[in-house]
This record gives sequence, structure tokens and C-alpha cells, in this order.
Amino acid sequence: MRLELDRRRLASFAAVALALALGGCGFNQDLGFERGYVVDDETLAKLKVGQTSKTEALALLGTPSTTSTVGGDAWYYIAQRMSRPVMFMNPTVADQTVTAIYFGKGGKLERIGKYGLKDGEVFDYVSRTTATGGEEPNFIRNILTGLLHF
Repeated sequence: MRLELDRRRLASFAAVALALALGGCGFNQDLGFERGYVVDDETLAKLKVGQTSKTEALALLGTPSTTSTVGGDAWYYIAQRMSRPVMFMNPTVADQTVTAIYFGKGGKLERIGKYGLKDGEVFDYVSRTTATGGEEPNFIRNILTGLLHF
């Protein structure tokens, strides 16, 4: 009888320990997070087309994520919403917003653009590279390459 009671206690202890361990895995947590510069609508409302200078825009918005290098003067503020189903998995891009601030020849604000995932592809802003078509490794190519290395 004493042995049976100890087994029940041990089983109860194991069940509680398992529940506590699984509770820390993030099943009931919001595993999404923001990355980049999120421009709010109140700040954008302070920018006036034809009136706001680059210096004023810089004071309101801060340093842009990147700037244009060809075809005019534009600043880009990039924000991404990342998500992952479980804490230990790699995050994926759930949403992306690019706020573009375009300046005219006199250095005054010409127009404001907002772009999302529906407007283009996600690309690597850090290295400024985009995947080239036909360069993605596939399963059959990997098998043939592995066989030829013998």
C-alpha cells in the first residue's frame, strides 16, 4: 500500500513538472514582434506636401532605414511584423510596410507613399540582394551533386 501511494505521488509530481515545462514553451503567448521603424499616422500628418523640408522631416521621423541612390531623392522607412508559431522556430515575415518620403528638386516634400507586401517582394535590406531566379537549390540537384562527389 505504501509503495502504491509513493507511485501516485511520483506520477502526480511528474504530471505537474511536465505541465510547468510545457507552459514555458510559449503556447499561449503572442510570438509576433515588430522590427524596423514603424511610422505612425500622427507623425505623417505633421508632414505637409510642398512645405516640409528635409531637415524638418528628419527631425520628425528620424534617420531613414535606407535612401534612394538613383532616380531622385527619397527616404524609406521599413517596418516588418515577424511571427513564429513556437518560440524556438525561425521567424517569418507576416507583414511589411515601407513608408517612402519623396523630395523634389528644392528639397521640399513632394509626396508620401506607403507600400506593403502586396506591392512587392520581401528582400534582404541589409545586403541589398534579391534572390535570382533559377539559382535556388532543389532536391534533385542536391542528390546528383552528392552522387558526383563520390
